[in-house]
Amino acid sequence: MNIDSITNGIVIDHIQAGKSMEIYKYLGLENLDCSVAIIKNVKSKKTGRKDIIKIDNDMDINMDILGYIDTNITVNIIKDGKIIKKTHMELPERLVNIIKCQNPRCITTEEKEVDQIFELKDKGNKIYRCKYCEAQAKKIVI
Repeated sequence: MNIDSITNGIVIDHIQAGKSMEIYKYLGLENLDCSVAIIKNVKSKKTGRKDIIKIDNDMDINMDILGYIDTNITVNIIKDGKIIKKTHMELPERLVNIIKCQNPRCITTEEKEVDQIFELKDKGNKIYRCKYCEAQAKKIVI
């Protein structure tokens, strides 16, 4: 199979095999007015198999979502057919409006205009807690 390279855009690489569609949805890529290629089950020396998303457009990607989902993901920015920037994901210290607090008594449940803010409390166990009520975040399962 031959997938064309992109001249200007973004390549999201090292996605866990079979998980690219979920990332596509979380990033809202269905709303783009450009070509988006999802390549599934690509052979990988590191992981055996991986998925890749290619976006034929220069746009802002929410790196916090990607870092929260999987720190193994890399994002490559392509200009004139060359990688000009490669970013390795890290767990974000703070998540804003990415996940929702499940505590029915939290202020964010009653006051819809209040941002949903979660802070990283335990990096080793990837535990985030609500800034307002300290409820533990439910992990995004993809």
